[in-house]
Amino acid sequence: MARQKGLMKYVGTIGDVRHFKIKGQEGFFAGMVGGPTAEQVKSAPEFERTRENMNEFGGCAKVGKSLRTALSALMGKFTDSQVTGRLTSVMKKINLEDGTEARGYRKVEVSTQRKYLEGFEFNKNLSISGIFNAPYDVTHTAGRDSSDFVIAPFNPADLISAPSGSTHFRLINALAVLSDFSYNPTTGSYEPDDMANNELTIVEYSGYIPLNTAYAGSTITAQFPGTPTLGANVSVVQCIGIEFFQEVNSQYYPFASGNCLKIEEVF
Repeated sequence: MARQKGLMKYVGTIGDVRHFKIKGQEGFFAGMVGGPTAEQVKSAPEFERTRENMNEFGGCAKVGKSLRTALSALMGKFTDSQVTGRLTSVMKKINLEDGTEARGYRKVEVSTQRKYLEGFEFNKNLSISGIFNAPYDVTHTAGRDSSDFVIAPFNPADLISAPSGSTHFRLINALAVLSDFSYNPTTGSYEPDDMANNELTIVEYSGYIPLNTAYAGSTITAQFPGTPTLGANVSVVQCIGIEFFQEVNSQYYPFASGNCLKIEEVF
């Protein structure tokens, strides 16, 4: 593949050469026009493997979108521009582990492969462990309907790398239910095994905590509304996060930098 480095910046096709951008990469790229037609990909026998991969990839993207939808209140402020693709990649790893269905229709069985999601940083450029180093623990109830984010006493000046100009921070405990997904031959698409509970969510915040004062510690409890019954085909994704603010005349203005969100546990 050629890479354009000159002053001419454009996309589109000139003759047999097309020019385009690639999301997340610098500069413009060029390649030869060609390849199979859409009809060939859809029906030709030689593209059967391609169709299988496309079907499963679409299912993995759907599962990733479901998690992002459940955590929509936290998306944007805590994510990088490539979070969608990175989540889909994780779901594809889970998809490849399924040995019960034929290729092209394998499940995305999160409940048996939870390890792939644990530790996922929603901003790959900003790890929470590099910002928040205070001692903490997470626990959850046997019914998986509630979870605690327990923070021990600490001095923020020593254990938080805050962006310049910030005066306060908040800690976040978020829970989201993510169902396993299976291919439905009737609809021709991947669907959640537990439609009722999939994307159930709750987000809880600490108060505004000053950065220049010792913190006494606290427990942030997140509990799903109602009394959901969560079966073996769903997982609860627990995220912890930190966001920064500047206090001006008793008003707290959010910072665009320094904010982090991580999948701490999946249970």
